[in-house]
Amino acid sequence: MPRPTKWRKIENIPAIPYFIPAETDVTELPENILKLEELEALRLKDLEGLEQEECAAKMEVSRPTFQRILLSAREKVADSLVNGKVIRIEGGNFTRNICPVKCTDCGKEWSESYENIEMIKHGQYQCPHCGSVQVQCMESCKGKFCHKNCWKNRERELL
Repeated sequence: MPRPTKWRKIENIPAIPYFIPAETDVTELPENILKLEELEALRLKDLEGLEQEECAAKMEVSRPTFQRILLSAREKVADSLVNGKVIRIEGGNFTRNICPVKCTDCGKEWSESYENIEMIKHGQYQCPHCGSVQVQCMESCKGKFCHKNCWKNRERELL
């Protein structure tokens, strides 16, 4: 059984989810789906000009994984440009941040994607170790993104 795909951390979600070749009938054009982590790899490497080690560290993946993501992205973009295909940007296995969480029943600690924090907040998320719903964001959460956006901080502001 293969291990689950690791979350790829991204910083940007594009405002425009697709690109279409000019003066064509969109309904008849083939398309390439560019995953959000592929777009992030292109942005970091080709737009910001970072080295692959730096890019991989920012996305919290290994350098070989980053290389595979980047090659896939470049292949899709090149195919779209050369063959006049639509590029649709969506999906993938990404997160905007990784937050430390803890089960208060069994004490297990792990990193969870920011997108699951709402489920944790409402008691709808289960500990992968013991199945308890007593999971919460850890007090040691010092990440710049998480600390600023943590649901615990938002609740304090509302009080």
